[in-house]
Amino acid sequence: MTQVRLTEMFVELADTLVDDFDLLDFLHGLTEKCVEILGVTAAGLMLTDERDRLQVVAASTERTRLLELFQLQTEQGPCMDCYRTGQPVSVADLPSADRWPHFTEAAAEVGFASVHALPMRLRSEVIGALNLFHTDPCALDQETQRVGQALADVATIGLLQQRAIQHRDSLTEQLQTALNSRVLIEQAKGVLAERLELDVADAFTILRDQARTRNTRLSDFARGVVDGTEQAALVALGGTSD
Repeated sequence: MTQVRLTEMFVELADTLVDDFDLLDFLHGLTEKCVEILGVTAAGLMLTDERDRLQVVAASTERTRLLELFQLQTEQGPCMDCYRTGQPVSVADLPSADRWPHFTEAAAEVGFASVHALPMRLRSEVIGALNLFHTDPCALDQETQRVGQALADVATIGLLQQRAIQHRDSLTEQLQTALNSRVLIEQAKGVLAERLELDVADAFTILRDQARTRNTRLSDFARGVVDGTEQAALVALGGTSD
C-alpha cells in the first residue's frame, strides 16, 4: 500500500463522518477499503446493538456475511473472542490451530484458511470487531495490523460520534416537546382561569385533576381545552360553551 493512497483513504473515511452520513453505506465502504488497502480476501464487521448484543452489520461478500452470522449463531469464532476480550485475535492457519472447530469447518466450506479480528474500541469501550479473511494461510504482519486497527479506530470514533449525535438529538427533541407542552398548559390555564373565574394556580390544579380523571396526558387535555375539543369538560366545570 502506498502512503498517498493510505492518506487518501483516511480522508475519504473522515469526509463521510458528517451529521447525516449513511451509516450502512459507511460500514460497507469500510469493509471494501479493508480489502483494497490491507490486501485481504474479505472483511466483515460486527457491532453491538442497543442491548449490547453483537449483530452483523456489513461484509465485503455474501459468503463472509453468512460466516459472520454463523459465528453469532454458534457464539464461537474470532470475532466473538475479540469482542469479549477487547484484544486482537489472529489465526494464520485455521485448520491447524485447533480453535473454534465449528467455525473452522464453516470457514473452510466458503474457502477461508486464515482469519484476523480487530477490536472496534475506544479506550475501555468495545462496540464490536472487524474480521479480516484470507483464502490462504497467512499471518498479519505488524504494519498491516497497525493500519487495520487504525481503520477500525477511525470507524469506531465515527460510530460513537453518530450515537452521541442521535442521543443529543433525542434529548433535544424531548426537550422541545416538553417546551411545547408547557406552552399548551400555560394557554389552557389561562382559558380555565378566564372561563371559571379562578386564579391561575387553581386553574392548573383543575387542569391536572381533569387530565388524571380522564386518564389522559396533561398536555393532550390542555390542547383540547385550547383548541375547543374539550368544550364539554369546560361546561361541566361551570364554564360557558360560547
